[in-house]
Amino acid sequence: MSAQTRVDPGCTLVVGASLPDWVPKGARLYLSHTAEGLSLRALARNSGCHASTVLRQVRRFENRRDDPLVDDALNRLDQVLREPPPPQNKTERSDMAQSTCLVHDATAPTWSSGDLVSVLRDLDMPGAQLVVAPDMPKAMVLRDMGQGRTERVRVFDRTLAEMLALKAWITCCREGRVRSYVASPEGLAALRAQDDDSPTARRVRYGTVETPIAVLARRRDKSGTAFLVPELVHAADRLREDFVMAQLDRLEPMPVDRLTRALQKRALPGPNIAPPGTRAARGRVLGALQDLGPGLSDMVLRVCCHLEGVESAEQAMGWCARSGKIVLRIGLQRLKLHYDRLGADDMLMG
Repeated sequence: MSAQTRVDPGCTLVVGASLPDWVPKGARLYLSHTAEGLSLRALARNSGCHASTVLRQVRRFENRRDDPLVDDALNRLDQVLREPPPPQNKTERSDMAQSTCLVHDATAPTWSSGDLVSVLRDLDMPGAQLVVAPDMPKAMVLRDMGQGRTERVRVFDRTLAEMLALKAWITCCREGRVRSYVASPEGLAALRAQDDDSPTARRVRYGTVETPIAVLARRRDKSGTAFLVPELVHAADRLREDFVMAQLDRLEPMPVDRLTRALQKRALPGPNIAPPGTRAARGRVLGALQDLGPGLSDMVLRVCCHLEGVESAEQAMGWCARSGKIVLRIGLQRLKLHYDRLGADDMLMG
């Protein structure tokens, strides 16, 4: 590592100018590995996690480059790391801080969090989609009004759409030269958290969304023991990472039995010609769900992958109140054992 390169404990790589704060942690790890050449084990030591976790994040973002918006966003940030921008004077920094629109600064865009949430709020309207094409410097939100009528809701800088895609707050619903996107479950969760008027509500910051697992992980009993130990949270995160890498988050949520049959028969809705990394992730998801079996797999899929609340999952499956948390914890314990048997696979990268 050169004298100019430093990696802090939060995995923020600094080369003259650091990556913007809004860049997701997984993207930071990926860019540190690809742009700076840092090994997966070095990144793991720095971030305090296992090398297999870093490997999955790197794989996930590498597979996500099939999406042009994600690919363009990573190319911009890669250039920031390789060719840091010249220092700005105080006036330039002040103008940038006051701007509510995207500002290009050596390919690294910046905006207020309100810009992101504003687009998500438009996408939350019935029939709304984000539309973008390769030769379009702008993106737009269109809304299907029915009877062949379409309303243009807003037009904005393409780089804002790129960052929404990088955060996984939008997901592609129609591919082609002109691509259409809708708000993803993570994006809607971010919007709901932002719109929660409770004074104790946790606000979204830099793409961090409070998942049901994160909420349960904070709960403790009278003795102070955590309801979910870190190893169980790690297992849940690993399944969710594979679920997203397998591009299953782009599909309408389906029951676990239907999903496993579709994975076995390679009969998922939409194109089933997937790159090797996506196919491998689908195999890992299938193996985990089959190992869990009926009941446990239903609850784990709903809460960990579909980000459905435990109470909502209980009601949907007709279970009695407060039983879902116990079943979920048992399922995560079984899932941890499943991953323990797999071990750290394919640690050849980096």
